[in-house]
Amino acid sequence: MATATATATATARHILVDTEAECIQLKDKIDGGEDFAEVAKAHSNCPSKAQGGDLGQFSPGMMVKEFDEVVFSADVNTLQGPVKTQFGYHLLEVTSRD
Repeated sequence: MATATATATATARHILVDTEAECIQLKDKIDGGEDFAEVAKAHSNCPSKAQGGDLGQFSPGMMVKEFDEVVFSADVNTLQGPVKTQFGYHLLEVTSRD
């Protein structure tokens, strides 16, 4: 079991903002049909916004604990958040997981 967890990988995209209220507003926009990547480009505080919030592929332990917990347990292609970390509030979507 430990080996499977250690070799697990995921790809995800996220939007990072300063406040929970802003995070909820952006989640409502995406839930209402706005494109995740376009919302990320316009609003995210993370440099990944240039790629529409795409973080690429990563393994458990490469991201902060709160982020990892969601990425490695949430349903794929489902908007999650707000997720609070030391960096702020995230909306995230797991795009694949092995």
